[in-house]
Amino acid sequence: MAAPAVVLLSGGLDSATALAIAREKGFACHALSVDYGQRHVAELSAARRVADACGAHEHRLMRVDLAGIGGSALTDKGLAVPEAPTVGIPVTYVPARNTIMLSLALAWAEVLDAEDIFIGVNVLDASGYPDCRPEFIAAFGALAALATKAGVEGRACRMHAPLIALTKAEIIREGIRLGVDYALTVSCYQADEEGRACGRCDACRFRRAGFSAAAVPDPTRYR
Repeated sequence: MAAPAVVLLSGGLDSATALAIAREKGFACHALSVDYGQRHVAELSAARRVADACGAHEHRLMRVDLAGIGGSALTDKGLAVPEAPTVGIPVTYVPARNTIMLSLALAWAEVLDAEDIFIGVNVLDASGYPDCRPEFIAAFGALAALATKAGVEGRACRMHAPLIALTKAEIIREGIRLGVDYALTVSCYQADEEGRACGRCDACRFRRAGFSAAAVPDPTRYR
């Protein structure tokens, strides 16, 4: 029987690739998506499509009200999503988002007796987000070993960030090799209800440039 793993699945390009990598490694993939009050809620429908297409063993949706906290253009519609490159950490950074999502994944992993968690962060195309760095992933792994029953009993959960040092083009090439259908994914920070991309935000620029650099046709639907 395949070992279980929890895979954080946003519905975007990176997380779809991470899911495909976990599947190739032979894990029974329990995909976890989080409705945190994001304005680009179409990504959650994309996550369901990706989970089905990539053969996830299970797909679960959890809810956390990060919109109630605010502080990000992704959760507060009163803040505009930047449509030009910015300096420093952009307003699309969601405070503690990956910490919270990994905590949910860790809790579910304990219930599943899973010793592996996959997350599709990468530091090169991450807009400077602090929770996409290798140091953060390593620190969360150390926390997991200290803060859980499994960790105390010597079965600490391993954190996998297989895309951490890849460019967007390298991620796309790997996904194509694994059969990922990127037409199913939604990356845009302000995608409409049908999942059509704006073509102007950071996520759209990184995605479009990645397909161009990978010499792969861009399947994104733009409005």
